[in-house]
Amino acid sequence: MKEKTIDYVLRATWMAVSKMYNEEAGKAGSTMATGFALLSIDPEKGTPSTSLGPKMGMEATSLSRILKSMEEKGLITRRKNPKDGRSVLICLTDFGREMRDYSRRVVLRFDEAVKEAVSEKEMETFIKVANSIMSLINEKKIYTEEIQIKEK
Repeated sequence: MKEKTIDYVLRATWMAVSKMYNEEAGKAGSTMATGFALLSIDPEKGTPSTSLGPKMGMEATSLSRILKSMEEKGLITRRKNPKDGRSVLICLTDFGREMRDYSRRVVLRFDEAVKEAVSEKEMETFIKVANSIMSLINEKKIYTEEIQIKEK
């Protein structure tokens, strides 16, 4: 492709970020997905398992595999939700809190590095463009008509 599409730039950038996070998480015997889950769990009160998936934008089956692995590694425990007996709270262990702090430092270091390399105005523009893309998608304003497949 002579000109890169917006999709290509977004995908290639996210793949690079994802690879970088996985390499960094690997140094602590973890993964980016685990780090993201740790950051999504309230460190004091825990988080209901039913709200964790939507909060992370993950399907239940993927989340359940991650939570099982996190439990096996001693990062989380599952407790009955005192406010709703049908629900389970995902709570961080002491080790989970340590790893959450590590994940937080990794994310903040990435933010610092980007902010050192990119001007405040460029960052504002980037966030504005990203928010516009998300709005177009969320408001279903992109594929308003069927795209026809041409037969050969």
